[in-house]
Amino acid sequence: MAIPPPPGPQQPEGRQPPQGTPPSAPGTPGPYPPPNPHVPHPQDPYQQGPYQGPYQQGPYQQGPYQQAPHGSPYQTWGQGYSPYNRPAPVNGLAIAALVLGVLCFLPGVGLVLGIVALVQIGKRGERGKGMAIGGIVMSSIGALLVALMFATGGADDFWEGFSEGTAGNTLSLHKGECFDAPGDTLEGLAYDVDKVPCAGKHDAEVFASVPVAGDSFPGDSEVTDQADNTCYALMDTYAMDVWAVPDDVDVYYFTPTRQSWRAGDREISCMFGNTDEQGTLTGSLRKDATTLDGDQFAYLSAARLLNTAMESAPDEEYVEDDLPGHKKWADRVSDALVEQTGQLRRHTFDPVASDKVEALLKNLDRSQKEWEKAAEARDADTFYEHYEKGAELIDGKTTVTTREALGLATTPPTGGGSRGGDDEGEGGSGMEV
Repeated sequence: MAIPPPPGPQQPEGRQPPQGTPPSAPGTPGPYPPPNPHVPHPQDPYQQGPYQGPYQQGPYQQGPYQQAPHGSPYQTWGQGYSPYNRPAPVNGLAIAALVLGVLCFLPGVGLVLGIVALVQIGKRGERGKGMAIGGIVMSSIGALLVALMFATGGADDFWEGFSEGTAGNTLSLHKGECFDAPGDTLEGLAYDVDKVPCAGKHDAEVFASVPVAGDSFPGDSEVTDQADNTCYALMDTYAMDVWAVPDDVDVYYFTPTRQSWRAGDREISCMFGNTDEQGTLTGSLRKDATTLDGDQFAYLSAARLLNTAMESAPDEEYVEDDLPGHKKWADRVSDALVEQTGQLRRHTFDPVASDKVEALLKNLDRSQKEWEKAAEARDADTFYEHYEKGAELIDGKTTVTTREALGLATTPPTGGGSRGGDDEGEGGSGMEV
């Protein structure tokens, strides 16, 4: 409960209003008579006595520091003068314009956002005018640079570099190119190569580029199988004179990985490389229509028919284990010999080589008859009898004089390299990278 103050000199004891009784409104009869003008008012410390002169002090008017009606010590500050007033917000478009201007990204958009931001700032009283102007200036510079790039062709160079950068480990190799591999090895992963002239020393020479089948990545194993089969089948379309391929050279290939596939890599690059990691290649191995003369090309094209048939031998080494398979193989060889001799006879060779070619044709005709009989053999012994006669007539040594007359390589491969001679041979290891 509230305790009234003790009586003082301005307030006689017993004259305070009863506790809890509100003061009467002006002009309203209260419980007490109006104060005597000659008696000092208890709320007027400056009224000393009954005399009231011309400078009599009346009650203070409500001022900024007068006690408020509800007892608060200070008058409430108005919003315009509050020290805790919230500042005006920053315009969001001004921020976006500045960011786009600094990054030089979409300069046209940054320019438009800066202009719109200035209009909004003027209407709303927001902050960010400097940022909007900065975004406009830098976006204008960026737009001018873009226009200059398109005018001078720099945009094409930029996009080409960007595409190569995003391709990651994607290699772009073309038929007939030679290169040195990182670390001088053709094994493992390769992200880039150093292309060099084929006339000098190099690690590899590309002889074919073929696309990988399918729309999605088929898997490492399937890609490797496709590369192995495809590259060996295409090697003698580039190096038609297989005798000119050194014994220490084999087939290698670059294949896409799952990561490079996502970057757009879809090619298998087939290449020749040295089987010795410390070894290199010197000069080009290319022997095709672009480097051979007419007689050489005609002879090697016909020889390729026989080589392909010879390489289709059954997996079973012994005739006794698969006589039907070997008979079908002999039939393919017989057909290839018929086609080979037909192509050679249709071509007119230079007189220097024509006699040698004619002698070779006689051996090929005799060999064809033996292979035909082997295809008709009823048992393994009969097959062996005709097979051995037919193979001897097309042995590599029987073609040396013809090759020499045509200006081709005359040393048969030993079988340790990529391909055998004109009559037989198996592929090499075909290691991949």
